[in-house]
Amino acid sequence: MHAGTTGVAGIVLPNTNKEVVLKLNPGDVIPVPIGSVSWWFNNGDSEDVIIVYLGETSKAIIPGQINYFFLSGFGGILGGFSSHLTTKSYNLNKDDTKTLTTSQTGGVIIKVEKEKGQNMPQPQLDLTKKLVHHIDASKPDYSVIKGGSVTTLTEKEFPFVGEVGLSVIRVKFEANAIKTPSHLINPVAQLIYIARGSGKVEIVGLNGQSVLNTQVEAGQLLLVPQFFVASQIAGDQGLETFSIVSTTEKPLFEELAGKASVWGALSATVQEVSLNVDSEFQKLFISKTEETSNLIPSDN
Repeated sequence: MHAGTTGVAGIVLPNTNKEVVLKLNPGDVIPVPIGSVSWWFNNGDSEDVIIVYLGETSKAIIPGQINYFFLSGFGGILGGFSSHLTTKSYNLNKDDTKTLTTSQTGGVIIKVEKEKGQNMPQPQLDLTKKLVHHIDASKPDYSVIKGGSVTTLTEKEFPFVGEVGLSVIRVKFEANAIKTPSHLINPVAQLIYIARGSGKVEIVGLNGQSVLNTQVEAGQLLLVPQFFVASQIAGDQGLETFSIVSTTEKPLFEELAGKASVWGALSATVQEVSLNVDSEFQKLFISKTEETSNLIPSDN
């Protein structure tokens, strides 16, 4: 859940025939396995609730799109079958079948009519603790004073996330902080959602050419193809990103700058030859590199 006061989600997990009702707060992560039936409800009185759906879609009907269908309402599957089939399937007469398939004319978002006594189910707090994870409850992988922090959520920290075969990475940048260039070692793409703030993202492809150098802001989504190298720079108000990677293990990144970078592992002669520099510059380069981390605070 990205923003709002509080929300409620109802999910029927595959092959369970049982609805679970979960409480949601901003910053919560909730996996939805393939084949689940779900509904989402804003139980606040004033603010909108924003739910961000991120998923692995390489095997979707249309790659890049999350495939789903609705049970009811405009575009729902109930209205797609013949009245004869629906009548027989649900053991209804013709009038009841018409009521079932045509009463709801709303689409994706509909209103609960409380004046008619419609009250949504209350969250099951015991199941919420098991199936929902608040990202701030996880210890950061590392944090840098005035730079920010990186937190990875895998099956080890949140077993239920393994049901969808993904890991979640949250990066929080302080104002004008920089995440130095790195690439994902796992042979998968990385999908990044800009949750808060603004900044700049640069991506370089396998041929050493820039493929993206652009300003980003909250609500935008971008894809880093496998083995492409990416870097982010936060704006004056900071930056917060969530990304998913198709692995239940902790994603591995190769850092290309900072004291943990691959440059520090290469021999001095290899560096001199590769960069076409003398030994004096090579020593300067490494000494400067070892003074920084891969999350650099602002100079201000």
